[in-house]
Amino acid sequence: MKSHKINFKGSQEVALSARVDEPDEGIVKGAVLFAHCFTCSKNLRAVTHISRALTEHGMGVFRFDFTGLGESEGDFSETNFSSNIDDLKAAADYMEREWAAPRMLIGHSLGGAAVLQAAHNISSVEAIATIGAPCNPEHVTHHLMDKMDEIEHKGEARVKLAGRIFTIKKQFLDDLKEQAMNDVIANLNKPLLIFHSPVDQTVGIDNAAHIYKLAKHPKSFISLDDADHLLTNEEDAKYVGSVAAAWVDRYL
Repeated sequence: MKSHKINFKGSQEVALSARVDEPDEGIVKGAVLFAHCFTCSKNLRAVTHISRALTEHGMGVFRFDFTGLGESEGDFSETNFSSNIDDLKAAADYMEREWAAPRMLIGHSLGGAAVLQAAHNISSVEAIATIGAPCNPEHVTHHLMDKMDEIEHKGEARVKLAGRIFTIKKQFLDDLKEQAMNDVIANLNKPLLIFHSPVDQTVGIDNAAHIYKLAKHPKSFISLDDADHLLTNEEDAKYVGSVAAAWVDRYL
């Protein structure tokens, strides 16, 4: 695949880092906007493998780092789930102006919950896929359980996530509580593909069942068998990309 880096202005008026991946022969089927997992980045190996598999099937992929993460500018402590949605909309606007409007959204973990929410505000989107997504973004608070009291009483706390230290503020928790995901999923009105591993230790399979139950047809579920949450096995990630490309071909 052909791949190059660009920067665009995110929801907080700072430069966000993105990578544009294209098939060697150019986009045949359409463009995908990818949302990475909580505190991850566009350069997670699984994201790269998924993107490569999609480009091999004629899709173009736009993957970026949310504000304050990866190579993007901004202060992570000033972001929240709502600002992630706004970053996705900013990315979609940039894609439409400068490259190709997104026809498919794919989100991993919390990014999966984000694309479910953002789909309502990106008119070009025709299909959505989630990977190990929680049915409610508030699920991420289980990573913060030993710091919840400190955040509530002091307004913020330093939390170690995936080996790195992040400042989590009370506004982040308050924003999670305000998300009405059940209504969002029930009124999605777009084809939905749900990937989830039955042995996912980070986001349980019951989350996929809840999303599937609420969503209206057309909807599909693909079991990732023994895959872990971050799809660290290259073959699992490639499988996700290949199946997503084959599935969405019916709807584009």
